[in-house]
Amino acid sequence: MSREQRLRRRIRALLVLFVLGLVSSGLTAFALETELQVLGALLGIDPSARPESYGGLQYWIARVAQGLRDTNVRYPFIAYGTDWLAFGHLVIAVMFIGPLRDPVRNVWVVTAGMIACAGVIPLALIAGEVRGIPIYWRLVDCSFGVLGMIPLWLSRRYILELPATVLRDDPVRHAG
Repeated sequence: MSREQRLRRRIRALLVLFVLGLVSSGLTAFALETELQVLGALLGIDPSARPESYGGLQYWIARVAQGLRDTNVRYPFIAYGTDWLAFGHLVIAVMFIGPLRDPVRNVWVVTAGMIACAGVIPLALIAGEVRGIPIYWRLVDCSFGVLGMIPLWLSRRYILELPATVLRDDPVRHAG
């Protein structure tokens, strides 16, 4: 297998991993109330108990679950915002079809994804503070930006190697 083929295989694997993360993150935004019920059950949270009867992570999950339940009962249209959040994740995932097909020509999509991942950190830290999100949860949110950056950074590095590798492996292919 040539160096170019190895690079292309690595790029594809890293971008598929990133796209799967975006898709799973997007799909999970549709069923937040159900997911919080499951998480609450796993953490031993009684849905009828007041959040104040718990501490730490249990308190936070119980409070978010209660807020989501109350909001969905009284103002179900608010959930439309998370539907759009989910849709946004899915649309961004579709944008990565370009780099999967032609990474060199579409490296800008990978770069834009890296910028978006970097932007997660100040958003989570600043908006999370304004909205009263506990620091440990903001750090969880920041981790999505950091974890997303890793495959994109590696992909971009490999993509930028491709043109030189193609010329080195087959100089006749790109003559003239």
